[in-house]
Amino acid sequence: IAYNGHIELSFLRYSYYLLSGLIVSSLIFFVLLRLYDSLWRYASVNELLNVIIASVLSTIFYCILCTICPVTPPISTVFLYLLILLMLVGGARFGYRFLRLYATRHHLLGRGEHIESRVMIIGAGSAGEKILRETLVTPKINKEVVCFIDDDLSKKGRRIHNVPVVGGKNEILQQAEKYHVDEIYIALPSIDDKEVSEILNICKETKCKLKKLPGIYQFLNDEITLEKLKDVEVQDLLGRDPIKVNLEEIMGYVQDKVVMVTGGGGSIGSELCRQIAKSHPKQLIIVDIYENNAYDIQLELQRKYPKLNLETMIASVRDQNKINDLFAYYHPDIVYHAAAHKHVPLMEDAPHEAIKNNVFGTLNVAKAADQYGVKKFILISTDKAVNPTNIMGASKRLCEMIVQSFDKKSKTEFVAVRFGNVLGSNGSVIPLFKKTNSKRRANYYYSS
Repeated sequence: IAYNGHIELSFLRYSYYLLSGLIVSSLIFFVLLRLYDSLWRYASVNELLNVIIASVLSTIFYCILCTICPVTPPISTVFLYLLILLMLVGGARFGYRFLRLYATRHHLLGRGEHIESRVMIIGAGSAGEKILRETLVTPKINKEVVCFIDDDLSKKGRRIHNVPVVGGKNEILQQAEKYHVDEIYIALPSIDDKEVSEILNICKETKCKLKKLPGIYQFLNDEITLEKLKDVEVQDLLGRDPIKVNLEEIMGYVQDKVVMVTGGGGSIGSELCRQIAKSHPKQLIIVDIYENNAYDIQLELQRKYPKLNLETMIASVRDQNKINDLFAYYHPDIVYHAAAHKHVPLMEDAPHEAIKNNVFGTLNVAKAADQYGVKKFILISTDKAVNPTNIMGASKRLCEMIVQSFDKKSKTEFVAVRFGNVLGSNGSVIPLFKKTNSKRRANYYYSS
């Protein structure tokens, strides 16, 4: 120990006792602050704070020892002790992390040709930073974050782990093209559905694969990883929370009833079958001309509801004799008529098929419902039947007129419900967009 340029020999005689006490006390402080429990490859500000606290406590204990030592050491040794302790304890641990990070980045740079996708992160906050950090420290993730998007003007032009914040949401399209982005991650856990919808409406123009953080609780629980990101669902495009209805109360009237669903393999028909199946009907009869769809929904319902009394019949609503046979055999209490041609452009090219299937098919099922004493007949119609401007809409309006006419003279209760655009239904814009996007990505990787 230096004191006015000389070694204080009297102090050296007591230094062994001081060192023994400091080593024991420092180990105790390190154990209490869990310095030996941390994974230093993931060391962050919390670990650094623990190192500083442990070093300061050890220095305070050193000061206490100095006061009871017969020979008082120089005051400069207190600051030297704290500095050396921080350098040795913190430097060793964070040096290990920095070396791993350098090695990982060096490895990533060396495998640049193996990068699977280039990623844009929307949200230059804590959530976005954690996602970026995971891509940097995990060698098995072959993704490269190339830019951040954030509406905070103070962040524009700044960098997070050397990745630039390039602008706000209005620049998504421009920057996605500039950086050749393949995937977009939305790391904004606290924004509402309307804001998510606005961002998604911009992002969908990029043709990139979209993923989003499910919610703020992942952020609060420190669960922000690439595995927690989920694909964007059609509900995310609503811009509002889905309307929740009491399906048990609504579907209660099908309990212990024989229910028939025509077109039961289609988008709306299959969902009707799912809701009916969970409402404990006496029997569910699925009627569809397309065997693949009918087979799929049959397997699904048999797996989920093994005790369900289910019948799946391959038949066309155009075949009046077959429809009559089905009604005569099963005597359904309720009929949902969802069988129809619905694709507007195709029906423009084949108007006769629209009339035969939609109009005459509905007429056949309605006649059978009236003849065999069905209690309720529900026609699944469309909003395109309102002042129709195309063949499909006109054919469905004729279906509604058939139902209205039967309701006036029949004991069966005939009703029609008009569906608007159904998110995610077969042939709607969302599945078409997803399918087109998947093909483009496949072609891109294949050509690469």
